[in-house]
Amino acid sequence: MAPVKRNDYREVYSRKVAKSSKFSIKMVYNRALLSIIFTTPMPVIGKTKRRRRFVVRNSGIHGHGVFATTTLRKGTRLIEYKGQRLTEAQADKRYAKDDSPHTFLFSLDGGRVIDATYEGNSARWINHSCAPNCEAVDDAGRIYIETLRSIRAGEELVYDYRIELEEKHTPELKRQYQCRCGARRCKGTILHAKK
Repeated sequence: MAPVKRNDYREVYSRKVAKSSKFSIKMVYNRALLSIIFTTPMPVIGKTKRRRRFVVRNSGIHGHGVFATTTLRKGTRLIEYKGQRLTEAQADKRYAKDDSPHTFLFSLDGGRVIDATYEGNSARWINHSCAPNCEAVDDAGRIYIETLRSIRAGEELVYDYRIELEEKHTPELKRQYQCRCGARRCKGTILHAKK
């Protein structure tokens, strides 16, 4: 390499960077000496695969359930309840012929509903319990599931659905909305008690 004059170090630097992308080039000017130092780049560390905090599998409560795969601390935000956003009228029209109380609808304030049957995620499989270890939190119109207490690996994630119906809670309606959580103080229904 030809000696580098003091005035044209920028040109050499730009030519070298263009020719070799495998090295990083550092310019060092030490009073009377200008030297170009080639250094090998730091290895690129890809994203490490994060261990999933929960998994969906068959549940003893009802159908599918969501289970912790690692210990979860109290107050951990786990997942957003996602799905298609509808008005209550659109949801009523969509499920008018469906007599089953089993849906993936989550009611929001202001007459809006999240329907996780469409565009939903794993949050839709979290079951109800009268002794919940999680809760649904509204954060600026978005619903998140957060832990209420520490949860051990293998434990099922559950929250209180607090389903509110305006009609009278008859024994037949309570049977339709039967709770199978198995908690010591199970209310026997997933309906929220009327005030």
